Amino acid sequence: MWNPLRGFLQKPKTSATTSYASLVTDMHSHLLPGIDDGSSCVEDSLQMMEKLQALGFKKLCMTPHVMGDFFKNTPEGIREKLQELSQAAQTAGLTLELSCAAEYYLDEWFMAKLEEGQELLSFGGDRKYLLLETSYINEPAHLKQAIFSLKAAGFMPVLAHPERYTYFYGRLEELLSLRELGVLFQINTNSINGYYSKGARMVAEQLIKRGAVEFLGTDTHSMRHLRALESTLTDPLLAQALKLPLLNNTL
Repeated sequence: MWNPLRGFLQKPKTSATTSYASLVTDMHSHLLPGIDDGSSCVEDSLQMMEKLQALGFKKLCMTPHVMGDFFKNTPEGIREKLQELSQAAQTAGLTLELSCAAEYYLDEWFMAKLEEGQELLSFGGDRKYLLLETSYINEPAHLKQAIFSLKAAGFMPVLAHPERYTYFYGRLEELLSLRELGVLFQINTNSINGYYSKGARMVAEQLIKRGAVEFLGTDTHSMRHLRALESTLTDPLLAQALKLPLLNNTL
């Protein structure tokens, strides 16, 4: 029997996103083998790259950690790993366009690199986007100083996964104030589905609704991240994020 209230009682259907093709570029991943806590070998890297290609990505900018005494990666070493993986990817028949930068941890070693004018790896060509991360729980004392120094050196700071920094929880306006200093925000795509925590998802949602996101990054370390990326495709919040004027497809 026809029910005149049916259209009012049913929730509107939300069309699921089918791929990440509109992003074109994943600008944050840890696929270079054997140099940080991401891929451990070329074979694992190729497996993850094949999956990212299947999910719709055309370009990958791989960003290994550079962090004090833990990951002492250098521009030369990172480029050597990129060359090794590029050759393996070509042999495997992958069509992804590969490049590299780095994810710099804000510590005393990073501040020393800035002060000494050492080479820092950025992405985006002349736009010189530099990916920066901090401790998840402790607010860094030199965050604003690092931002000013990076800007003075011609870089555009991109704060990696701001939704995961618990010291900013409950302080959204203070987090957003970093944007007034010229900082761009990159959220982890899997934060949208609550992969990391409910708190990270909540902040990601707030940033998306405020239009305070320039980049989405997979932050892929292993296949479990890629399985989560598949489930994120069905989340309506991803569809909302993809409507923002993101910069991924300009890289």
